[in-house]
Amino acid sequence: MKTVIDVDDVLLEAARSLLGTTTEKATVNAALAEVVAVRGRRQAVARLVADGLPDLGDAEVMAAAWR
Repeated sequence: MKTVIDVDDVLLEAARSLLGTTTEKATVNAALAEVVAVRGRRQAVARLVADGLPDLGDAEVMAAAWR
């Protein structure tokens, strides 16, 4: 899909440098992938914090984990 967007040149160059990409397309795609991955990890951590890790307190589950 092609989309025309106005991109901040300074941010694009900073992202290109951090991501090690060489083209605008690669930079934008890598930056989008990075945002999706980071947000996904944040959501996973938030779920762990909210729900805890109840199995860690279950001696039977922990004993089975180390077999």
